[in-house]
Amino acid sequence: MAERGLTGTVSFAGRVDRPVRQPLPQRVGGFGGAKGLARYLKTERITHLIDATHPFATQMSRNAVEAANLASVPLIALTRAPWTAQDGDDWRHVADIATAVTALDRPACNVMLAVGRMHLTDFAPNPQHRYLLRLVDPPKTPPPFPRHEVIVDRGPFSEDGDRRLMETHGIDLIVSKNSGGAGAYAKIAAARALGLPVVMIDRPATPVRHEAASVPDVLEWIAHTRTDLGV
Repeated sequence: MAERGLTGTVSFAGRVDRPVRQPLPQRVGGFGGAKGLARYLKTERITHLIDATHPFATQMSRNAVEAANLASVPLIALTRAPWTAQDGDDWRHVADIATAVTALDRPACNVMLAVGRMHLTDFAPNPQHRYLLRLVDPPKTPPPFPRHEVIVDRGPFSEDGDRRLMETHGIDLIVSKNSGGAGAYAKIAAARALGLPVVMIDRPATPVRHEAASVPDVLEWIAHTRTDLGV
């Protein structure tokens, strides 16, 4: 967008302490639900709304659709295609975080828990495991596990690096959201190479909306939906 000379604002939820700097103005924090976002769109005279949130940020996506309707602003979602199992993958599909927790009700093992820091406490009912946690920021409170190790790092990661990480920590099982995209796929490829099972949390349902799978497609959409651009 910056290279095209488009004006706009990048909005972060505030879940990460050190967001990557962008060449457009940034804001951090919520809007106060769909109605608050609609007010923001009108006040700031936003002409296009791009939902580029995480595939599991369903509440924000629902709010974006409702706000776009309330403010009469066209919306597009930049989506990442979900991962699909390949030959050699050993995936145990679960519907949500709660069923992933249930899937860990098993004898103790070494688990790479790749669900983000917001869901760590959900897995407290399974304290028998040793957990490897890779987080963008250090946790503000100690994780709720008697045995765990935290690695603070930011992707994208490499398959070779994640394979070495899993071997070093003796990982037996990976728990992952089906986030899609390339940035977090290394752990999935590494699990395949090592023959490790993955508890794969399927994506939640998303509201009906216009979607695009690439940045060029989003820019093309912007170019063909009005000319007074402030995104």
